[in-house]
Amino acid sequence: MKLIKYPLFFLLFFLYNKHSFGQELPLINIYYPEDYKAESQNWAISQSEKGTIYIANNLGLLEYNGASWQLYYTPNGTIMRSVKVVNDKIFTGFYMDFGFWVRDGYGELKYTSLVKESKIPVLEDEQFWNILEFEEWILFQSLERIYLYNTKTKEHKIISSDVKITKLMEVNSEIYFQKFGKGLYKLEKGKAILVSDNQVFKNQVIVDMYSNGGEILILTDKRGFMTFNNDGVKEWNNTYKLLKDKTIYSSTKLKNGNYALGSISDGVLFLSERGEFIYNISQKNGLSNNTVLSVFEDINHNVWLGLDNGVNNINTEVPIKKFTEKEGKIGTVYTSIIFDSNLYLGTNQGLFYKKYPSNDEFKLIAGTQGQVWSLLDVDDQLFCGHDMGTFIIEKEKIKERLNVLGAWSFKRLDATTILQGNYTGLYVLKKKNKEWKVKNKIEGFDNSSRSFEVFGKNQIFVNHEYKGVFKLLVDNDFEKVLKIEKDTLISKGVHSNLVKYDEKILYSFKKGIYEYTGNNTFVKDSTLSRLFNDKNYTSGKLVFDKKNNLLWSFSKNYISYVKPNYLNDVSTIKRIPVTEPLRKGAIGYENILPLNKNQFLTGVNDGYLTLNLVNDKEEGETYEISIDFIKKYRQDSPKEMMLLNVEGAFSSAENNLEFYYSIPCFMKNIQPQYQYKLEGYSKSWSRWGNESKILFENLPYGEYVFRVRGRAGNKQTTNEATYKFKIDKPWYATNLMLVVYISLILAFSYFMDRMYRGYYRRQRKRLLEKQEREFELKSLESEKMLMKVKNEQLRIDVESKSRELATSTMSIIKKNELLGLIKNELVSGNEKSIKDVIKIIDKNLNNTDDWQMFKEAFNNADKDFIKKIKGLHPALTPNDLRLCAYLRLNLSSKEIAPLLNISPRSVEVKRYRLRKKMNLDHDVNLTDYILDV
Repeated sequence: MKLIKYPLFFLLFFLYNKHSFGQELPLINIYYPEDYKAESQNWAISQSEKGTIYIANNLGLLEYNGASWQLYYTPNGTIMRSVKVVNDKIFTGFYMDFGFWVRDGYGELKYTSLVKESKIPVLEDEQFWNILEFEEWILFQSLERIYLYNTKTKEHKIISSDVKITKLMEVNSEIYFQKFGKGLYKLEKGKAILVSDNQVFKNQVIVDMYSNGGEILILTDKRGFMTFNNDGVKEWNNTYKLLKDKTIYSSTKLKNGNYALGSISDGVLFLSERGEFIYNISQKNGLSNNTVLSVFEDINHNVWLGLDNGVNNINTEVPIKKFTEKEGKIGTVYTSIIFDSNLYLGTNQGLFYKKYPSNDEFKLIAGTQGQVWSLLDVDDQLFCGHDMGTFIIEKEKIKERLNVLGAWSFKRLDATTILQGNYTGLYVLKKKNKEWKVKNKIEGFDNSSRSFEVFGKNQIFVNHEYKGVFKLLVDNDFEKVLKIEKDTLISKGVHSNLVKYDEKILYSFKKGIYEYTGNNTFVKDSTLSRLFNDKNYTSGKLVFDKKNNLLWSFSKNYISYVKPNYLNDVSTIKRIPVTEPLRKGAIGYENILPLNKNQFLTGVNDGYLTLNLVNDKEEGETYEISIDFIKKYRQDSPKEMMLLNVEGAFSSAENNLEFYYSIPCFMKNIQPQYQYKLEGYSKSWSRWGNESKILFENLPYGEYVFRVRGRAGNKQTTNEATYKFKIDKPWYATNLMLVVYISLILAFSYFMDRMYRGYYRRQRKRLLEKQEREFELKSLESEKMLMKVKNEQLRIDVESKSRELATSTMSIIKKNELLGLIKNELVSGNEKSIKDVIKIIDKNLNNTDDWQMFKEAFNNADKDFIKKIKGLHPALTPNDLRLCAYLRLNLSSKEIAPLLNISPRSVEVKRYRLRKKMNLDHDVNLTDYILDV
């Protein structure tokens, strides 16, 4: 641990205080750094009006609400040294800064730096170790200065010191502080006034100051308490002798007037208001660390310790104390008894004893190593039921051993007879000549008999957890079983139990407590069955305290007892909050020992607990529950914080909500439980549970009210925490969409009506069409015959046209041949007449009318050939097309020459040019190509 600013505090290690060894101590809640997820050192502690605990930790500000821890990191990443809650603000001090935290609407704390906001100049490397509230001022103390901040006017003042300031304290409405090496000072009107320069105040570190009647008590680190008044400084009630070997670092005066002193190496010491030693709790008997950096008492009288390693919470006012044997020598306590001014503990490791009452160490009785099951006081002799048999103890030694292995328990039948239940049945112990011996085993019954009771003169009830309840009828001498009956009306059960209470035989198991009525039946006792139910059941073990006439039972969260009411003959059930994890005993072997009228002892796995029925402070405690955080989220999206004091409104996609709630209960023996209800989603409350949060997923749209309540021990919270919210309709469920849906339904109905009407209309039409088709088929057959006739006629017409074309072509050929002959003849005649004749002939030879007539006839015979060949070869001229038509008729060059009025040689030339225009290959025949088009 680093105590750089306290150079006079050295880490000292001393022997454990022998006065507290073996003492029953208050319950301690231990919180390790792994629990609160911060660093180990904790320098200061404070509490809000709601009960939330705040701790200055090396990493920042720790917040604990009784259900979960929250860490707020120091804004500048340094060690937080001090914390003080004032109204709704949490003031903190750390390296070169101080300020306050305020909870925002989302439930999270947000920091405001007073140094930056008020532009307060601080010294280099200055740390703020202490915070004090005085009237309307908040005082922040470092080792060099005191800063005064006015919460109303926002003004600030600075008081500097040339030496170290060790502590700032308020006593009798005055502010005191120590200047180490100079003396004790106090603040008056914002100035430091010397009170005393006594050597004690100059050379001893003042840890704290308290008012004590008409004088002031001053606690120093090494000299204990000193009194300071007009007579000077004196030691107080020999506390110097008590504390001389201790180094005190922190302290507080408790509300009951006692003092809790935190030491450097000896844990915490408790002194009475007169300075008398009460007890010391250190790492050897309960604490998680011996160095106590801070001490604080909360509103429920719990003492919180900020340690060099963790945080501890001591329940000083809880009516439960615990003796813990850290080294494990004692083990789990199965039975106990006060005998011969000693407290005896029967454990799984032997029989132990010590003087009672005393803080002595427990000692083992030689020869008893092993499992002890039961103890019984018989005529100033102690019977011990052991795994190895029955031991008779006198004067802290084994007087005699009865060699019957596995002795469970004893029932005294008369002054000279004891019935003993063993692993293998029932045995009778008989006293003769002042000596106890094993008389006989009861023949006819060999089952293990841990839980048994004698009823009447010769009836024995034996409960076997795995076989059920047996009723044995034995002879008058308890030597032989005459009759065995197994009860079939009640169920067998693990950890079930038989006990005789108020002369009645009771059988208890998970389903309740049943009473034997005397006519061979067990009937459920509705009153006693309220001791536990199947939800909080751990064991059916019942213990009857004859001395106080109390019947004890044990469940998950309580040790309960039935107290008879002699006025109205109605039993009253009282519950002491003692959770099962606190007991940690052997289930089914629970035990209760009355130490006196109001104090009882119950064994646990590492010692025992003492219960005080008078000092039951828990009955008066009240608690409030609060909703700490609310988070919403969409599917596959991070969670978002929600405002707590505003009615929530969420979209349909934000229908996953998680609620965090808590009860500020810090009792180790009490585990707060919670019950919730979401109005609008469920009409009933949930079962009581320990979980302090609940997640609702995929909530449908609507308005909701979340309600949560709690209970701590026997008390239900005085309030219900509520949060009202609503989830909007999804887009497909809005009013507009409802109109759309209705419109679609109407449109669909209209559409279906039209469809059906159309269907039947089409059906009628199909029938008509079928008849028409049949009629048309007959008509088509007639038309087909007619068409056949027409086609035949057309074929004949085509053939006729083809013949006409051929005839026309041949006529033209012959005409041109004739005209050619005439032309040739006339060429050799008279020149003038010949020329006239030649012109007339040329005119007839070039007459285009013949071509047009030919073309028309050709198209009739070979439809659209000219268009096709023109489409394939756009560059062809009319003369080329004319040649193509003649070639299509498969005419030779000699036959084409007269038609074109050119020589056959010229026709060959034209054919050649036509081939080139058509880009035909050499091996392609021109005529064949044209015929294939």
